Amino acid sequence: MKAIQDCYPPKYAHCYGCGHGNPAGYQLKSYLQEGITQARFTPGMQYSGGVPGHVYGGMIASLLDCHGTASAAAFASHERGVAMEEQIEPPRFVTASLKVDFKNPTPQGVELLVRGELISVEGRKVRVALSLHANDVVCATGEMLAIELRAGA
Repeated sequence: MKAIQDCYPPKYAHCYGCGHGNPAGYQLKSYLQEGITQARFTPGMQYSGGVPGHVYGGMIASLLDCHGTASAAAFASHERGVAMEEQIEPPRFVTASLKVDFKNPTPQGVELLVRGELISVEGRKVRVALSLHANDVVCATGEMLAIELRAGA
C-alpha cells in the first residue's frame, strides 16, 4: 500500500514533516485503511521537551498537522470515489486551523501512533479528528480544519 504523502507530486513533496522530497524532515507516512488514517513515528532524542524523557509539544503538534492534511487529502479523494494513487494530481490540503489538547505526557524512545478520523467534508473544507498514542495511551487529541488548494496553486 502506498503512503498518502508518496502520492503528492514533486511540487508538494518538500514539507519538513511529511515530504518525501525533504531528506532532512521526518518522512512521516500516513495510510488510509478501513476509513481511518494511521501513521507511525519514533521521535529522536533531539525532540525532548522541558521534562526529561518526554517529547516536546511542538513535535506532537507537527505530527498531528502533517498527518491531518494527508488525512484530509485521502478522505476527500475517498468521498469522490477515487483512490489517491489513481490520480495524476491528487488533492493537496493546507491547515486552516489546528486545535491540540495534550492529555498525557508523551514518552521518548517509543513508537507513536497518529490516527485520523473524518468529521466532515464540505466543498474544499475537510474536518479531521486526530489523536496521538504511545503504548496504547492517548497522549494528545486534536481537530483540524484543512482547506484544499485550488487547481494550479
